[in-house]
Amino acid sequence: KLIYPIVAFSIIAIIIIAYISINNTEPISKTGYYLDTVCTITVYDMDEDEASEAIDKGFETCDSYEKLLSKTIEGSDVGRINRAKGEFVEVDNHTVDLIKTGIKYGNISGGVFDITVGRLTGLWDFHTNEPKLPTESELTYAINHVDYKNIEIEGNRVRLSDPESQLDLGGIAKGYIADRVADALEEMGVKSAVVNLGGNIVGIGKKPKGEEFVIGIERPYSQRTAIIGTVNISDSTVVTSGIYERQFELNGKIYHHILDVNSGYPVKSDVEAVSLVSKKGMSVDCDALSTICLIIGSKNAKELIEKIDNVEALLVTTDEKYIVTSGMDFKEIEE
Repeated sequence: KLIYPIVAFSIIAIIIIAYISINNTEPISKTGYYLDTVCTITVYDMDEDEASEAIDKGFETCDSYEKLLSKTIEGSDVGRINRAKGEFVEVDNHTVDLIKTGIKYGNISGGVFDITVGRLTGLWDFHTNEPKLPTESELTYAINHVDYKNIEIEGNRVRLSDPESQLDLGGIAKGYIADRVADALEEMGVKSAVVNLGGNIVGIGKKPKGEEFVIGIERPYSQRTAIIGTVNISDSTVVTSGIYERQFELNGKIYHHILDVNSGYPVKSDVEAVSLVSKKGMSVDCDALSTICLIIGSKNAKELIEKIDNVEALLVTTDEKYIVTSGMDFKEIEE
């Protein structure tokens, strides 16, 4: 069971290849910082003032949802649920929707994906310059309070029946917000755009001359300097996760952020990165599924994705093999 925190800096997963075709207007692009990561929105084929206004609306959307879904922001829905000690808390309908999505993927994954991992993720600090391991007693206590089946929902009221349990929606919040940003842009009249929220890519429509957007899949451990191939998308989303995104070395051993709550330690799997492609509106689903794939290994991951409609996968194994599902249009770059 695993979920990574909302503060995850996962922009290293995917980069956009900027083969820009120009119609009557230059693309307008702005970058902001939300969810502890970089958000870049690029709008094509639109008046500069209108495009700028639409992008600002997208950033406002990021900000408002972060304030709902963050585990750490004071007054957030997630924070209030975690502090309620088992009592019901009235929350926003979007918060309920996302929690229900988390429960859905808990069921699909057989419990390896669990959004009640807040106590466990809180024990691992992948940002400090002086990392340390949690104690065995800390890990035991944390994993004993991870079980998404303790979540109870009545209308727009939510509670954790285990008062010591803690929600952490970090594994799906970024995808959910990327979907909502795309919705906001379309409501502002945008017909052609790319949203890149920390590596969660959403392509709206196509480029002005009818070309698809070309998305580069980064080579693991390349520090954003190389790609292994590309995928072409229109009205689609691309999400990549990898064990290399956040990690530290201690006493000669590497510890990464993909945690197995059965043990409390980083999961052991032959998958080091996964890229998922789906239709627009499913970035949140790809968020959850990418994490699941990293946990369950390449064989089980490929079988799982083949069973799910409208989702395709590229799995990169620890021995640098590329495994693709039957409908994945991945173009590998020759070295």
